[in-house]
Amino acid sequence: MAQLRAQPAEGDPSDRWVAQLRKGALEMAALASLWRGRLYGLEIIRFLENHSRLVLAEGTIYPILNRLKAEGLLTSEWVEAEAGHPRKYYSLTDAGRQRLRQMAEAWVGFAGGLSRLLEPVLHPADQDPSAGTPVLKTQEITQ
Repeated sequence: MAQLRAQPAEGDPSDRWVAQLRKGALEMAALASLWRGRLYGLEIIRFLENHSRLVLAEGTIYPILNRLKAEGLLTSEWVEAEAGHPRKYYSLTDAGRQRLRQMAEAWVGFAGGLSRLLEPVLHPADQDPSAGTPVLKTQEITQ
């Protein structure tokens, strides 16, 4: 996965743009973290950090989980822990699995289209930046 080379300054418009991009993907990410089975809140946060570079506070994930539960996409149950306090585990419902599949298909199509659009920006070799079209070499023109 590509690493960010430079972090924008605090309050920088690009910093806010990245935050909005991540915010827009949080519901899908929360659902995806539960694809293989139930997890409790802190496990979801750790899963997202380890698998997607999404770093969330507990105060961020719980309102999302509650909203997804209210929409019928998740269920939850309290489970007694062997050591410590009971934990609230979240699981996908059938409707949650269906919604996640729809979200994943939309995301892959959208991201693929943007990736193609951004290819010349990220790999500008053989591109004329003013025209946005490939530069034809003299030999290619005469053939």
